[in-house]
Amino acid sequence: MKRKLLQPKIILLVGMMGVGKTSLGKILSRKLQLPFVDSDKEIEKSTGFSINELFAKFGIDEFRLGEERVMNRLLNGEPCVLSSGGDAFLSEKTRALAKEKAVSVWLKAGSEVISRRTQGRTHRPLVPAADNKKVVEQLIAERYPYYEKADLMIESFRESPYKTVGRLLNELEKRGLIKVFLDDDSDQKAELKKSFRYKQTKIKRRFFHRYRHRFESKLKTLKQSGEKKND
Repeated sequence: MKRKLLQPKIILLVGMMGVGKTSLGKILSRKLQLPFVDSDKEIEKSTGFSINELFAKFGIDEFRLGEERVMNRLLNGEPCVLSSGGDAFLSEKTRALAKEKAVSVWLKAGSEVISRRTQGRTHRPLVPAADNKKVVEQLIAERYPYYEKADLMIESFRESPYKTVGRLLNELEKRGLIKVFLDDDSDQKAELKKSFRYKQTKIKRRFFHRYRHRFESKLKTLKQSGEKKND
């Protein structure tokens, strides 16, 4: 079963750090057959600095201005699944452009989930290891009013990321943003055939490795008996 966007738009994932924007975004991009783009990686690529280094060198206000410029470029780019930084959707310019160019999806999670997922991670400058839960709650109070302006909201539970992506795809389908269609029979048969051959090969390899020493021992015995007969 394939899924395709009815209109060539960007799927913009917004939300707090630790909600799964990267992992879910990569799965979603494969399902929709779109490239996956991480805005933080694009910022690091364009500046030559890590996110932590940019915060330390220029401060949060300058960082947000730079992030706004990168988001402007990405939102004016080709259709993709775009994972944004936690600050990105706070920008009014970014939200306005996203409304025009993208379908924005807020991945929402509670403070306990976010605290647990971000605990001990050093690449998140606004969430230090000390007072992790307190800082997360402060950021939630600041950011959630902006995230609520997204087109869709999907809860990020403790479940398989594939299930979360499945719920998101169902929501996109309900809103008429994607079309689901079946592969034709030839494609389905080719996939089934490929899968069957793979399973056959896997079974053969497992069988060979399990009984390899027996075969080698038997071959050795046969070889020795043959040499004796020749003598």
